[in-house]
Amino acid sequence: MEQPQPGDKEDLSNICSVLQILGAKWAFLVIAELSKGPRRFNQLSRDLAIVKTQSLSNALRHLEHSGIVSRRVIPTVPVTVEYSLTEKGMDFKTALLEMERWAARWNLEEQPREQDGIQA
Repeated sequence: MEQPQPGDKEDLSNICSVLQILGAKWAFLVIAELSKGPRRFNQLSRDLAIVKTQSLSNALRHLEHSGIVSRRVIPTVPVTVEYSLTEKGMDFKTALLEMERWAARWNLEEQPREQDGIQA
């Protein structure tokens, strides 16, 4: 069987699948934060202060459903919930590092933040 070439329909379908996971609001930030290690919900909420509580819950639920994040309930009073990356999620760290290298190579941080009417 031939390997898909860049631009092939099969190749784009894989990319689209990844973008469905990462395209969810705040998913990328949650993955990046959890790549540092397991976090309780409140700690994630503090570390990602820009993300509202409901949006964080939605992102975690989406990533859990996608097999990227695992949720562990610790029977304490009150109940403690800890989130961590699954093996699938940890494997994504390689892609994060590659994106960081690509951004550094092309000096993306030095480019203006407003381009084509899009603001960061």
